[in-house]
Amino acid sequence: MSYRNECESEEVDASEEVSADAQIADNGILAVSNAKHNIHCLTVIGQIEGHYILPAQNKTTKYEHIMPALVAIEQDRDIEGLLIILNTVGGDVEAGLAISELIAGMSKPTVSIVVGGGHSIGVPLAVSAKRSFIVPSATMTIHPVRMNGMLLGIPQTLSYFERMQERIIEFVSKNSGITPDRFRELMMKKDELVMDVGSVLDGRAAVNEGLIDSLGGLSDAVACLYSLIENDPHPKTEKKPSAKKPAPPKKKRPSPKSDKEDDSGRLYAKVHPFKEYRPEHKGGQL
Repeated sequence: MSYRNECESEEVDASEEVSADAQIADNGILAVSNAKHNIHCLTVIGQIEGHYILPAQNKTTKYEHIMPALVAIEQDRDIEGLLIILNTVGGDVEAGLAISELIAGMSKPTVSIVVGGGHSIGVPLAVSAKRSFIVPSATMTIHPVRMNGMLLGIPQTLSYFERMQERIIEFVSKNSGITPDRFRELMMKKDELVMDVGSVLDGRAAVNEGLIDSLGGLSDAVACLYSLIENDPHPKTEKKPSAKKPAPPKKKRPSPKSDKEDDSGRLYAKVHPFKEYRPEHKGGQL
């Protein structure tokens, strides 16, 4: 290999590394070209930002970015499955439920894995996938709905909180193996948290309670997603080639009046002889 070819190969490798780093920095994803199946990795980290912008020093997941991304993943024919990696402290209830409902309503295979923590509204996000995993060292905090800011101490406020809690309990029990009564019992437990009401479940306890499907790591989640893709009753459809429209027939130009037609139907046009132009000299000027 010549010195020039070596330099060109190094430049290509450097450009690929730069593009990969830019992809991770911008979207949190990395497309692998030689994988068995083409899957999309979606990360939910930090605090889930809702209708209010959080301080700049907070790590956040913005729901206005995640929701259109889920729509694009559902429509993209090249993406065969979705892997969701969760490490979140919770956040806005309505934003988290909105993302969870979109994930639960996807037709493509989805698998979630909780690493670090899947607290508060991260619980519905973890169970929204078709299969859920959790690593042994991860934890999940289950507690009642809380709200910051000024509140009115009236029965209507407590009724609103209760209805919001029921929405969360109904979604979690519908998309996991835990019963509504057991989830409500864990939510209202009084002797586990110091400053709050609720429960903290580690990975094994979350699986034993039926909240998460399986205990496992990244390789287990990817293998499960591959299995769901291969057994998917709705495989991705290939793009159909667009049918070419037949060319419109060419219109016949009307023959000029000077043309003549003989007995055989052929047209003969009059041809004028070419005359060379020669300017005349008048008064010594051209």
